[in-house]
Amino acid sequence: MKSSNPSPRRVAVYCGSANGNDPAFRAEAVALGTELAAAGLGLVYGGANSGLMGAVADAALAGGAEVIGVLPEVLSGLEIAHTGLTSLEYVPTMHERKARMHQLADAFIALPGGYGTLDELLEAVTWAQLGMHAKPCILVNTLGYWDGLLRFLDSAMTAGFLRPANHELLIVAKNAADAVRIAAHSQL
Repeated sequence: MKSSNPSPRRVAVYCGSANGNDPAFRAEAVALGTELAAAGLGLVYGGANSGLMGAVADAALAGGAEVIGVLPEVLSGLEIAHTGLTSLEYVPTMHERKARMHQLADAFIALPGGYGTLDELLEAVTWAQLGMHAKPCILVNTLGYWDGLLRFLDSAMTAGFLRPANHELLIVAKNAADAVRIAAHSQL
């Protein structure tokens, strides 16, 4: 599945709507938004104005990047929608949010987050495993946040539930700059 684009135009970022307990998490989100803009890449994300989601969006906007938010209607009345985006799309369900973000993005990057972040990331990797796309799936492991997940994946491979080739579908980046470099230089 090759694209005519030599590099991604937009990157979907999955991350928390909270900041977490360490300022390094928010700093990494700001760095990611800044790096995406500097690389000329657009951002697709969950559409919220809070936490790491708001931080990455604000930084990308400040750098001049296109920023597209995709917000499920169930969250529309909670006053969490970012009103300063290039565009904000409302979709009926969380499932449609993931599908729309996937449709708009050429690569996926995950920062720290909770259940939603994990769900979005693993669905993107699963779709790659099934051959539904060949877009890079990148994990930014700020302060070792994802070490537990990475140990689990190693265990799943050792136990015979995850093939080594599929284990490699999730690319671990040391920081935001590394993640953007990987995304920008991946051949789709």
